[in-house]
Amino acid sequence: MGLYSFIAIVLMLSTLSECQSNRVQKNENEVIMQTEYKHENMDTIIPDKLNIAFILGKFDPTQTNGFTQIDQKYADRAGLWLNIEAYEAFIRMWEAAQKDNIDLIIRSATRNFDYQKGIWERKWMGETTLSSGVNLGNSKYSDLEKAKMILEYSAMPGTSRHHWGTDIDLNAFENDWFEKGEGLRVYYWLENHAHEFGFCRPYTSKINGRTGYNEEKWHWSYMPLSKGYLLFASQHMSDADIQGFLGSKTADDLQVVKNYVLGVEGCGK
Repeated sequence: MGLYSFIAIVLMLSTLSECQSNRVQKNENEVIMQTEYKHENMDTIIPDKLNIAFILGKFDPTQTNGFTQIDQKYADRAGLWLNIEAYEAFIRMWEAAQKDNIDLIIRSATRNFDYQKGIWERKWMGETTLSSGVNLGNSKYSDLEKAKMILEYSAMPGTSRHHWGTDIDLNAFENDWFEKGEGLRVYYWLENHAHEFGFCRPYTSKINGRTGYNEEKWHWSYMPLSKGYLLFASQHMSDADIQGFLGSKTADDLQVVKNYVLGVEGCGK
């Protein structure tokens, strides 16, 4: 064997060893991403170092590493944000859908604690009517009854999967829309192809005894990330963490973590 051949082999083995080392380090980081538990200031949260504040949505996605603004080409309005990896997966899904003449439109994406608090409290105060047509502003319902009615389709602040930047609402907010015409075509396409891009529908029919929110045919979750986030929530989140908004005292009685955060079918459960 010549000198130059020997040197080439040594360099190749060195490069291979370095690549293997990098793969090991990457795997270690992936484990850390799913299991690390720290209480950090909400202004310094980064999604690849999970902590309870991130899971509760107590951060600003516009100021957080790993999030990006959604091009209005894919959404019904400007100003929506999503985890970068989930966004890139959605774009691939959108492009595939376009080839089949299916239009996918993001209606809602990342919603942090404050955003969700606004949605919840407007319904609690009666400023927004529930999808059932009930207005809770002048109702005689107890706090527990009010919370249950809102929870049919809306999460308590701190418990929404939309906090994580992995979940999106597509095209419409009514199940009926997905049961005929264009909506049915969109629904069938997603049911048959969304999994190819890592997306799963967490809120399916309750015929199998699933707890939590009613079925949402529009809600899709990016599994490669949300599965780890859900696991973290199951290990570290409690009803005592759910506070800071009107009606939050009902969280314990309703066992919102068990019945709503974990009340999904598939999608990492």
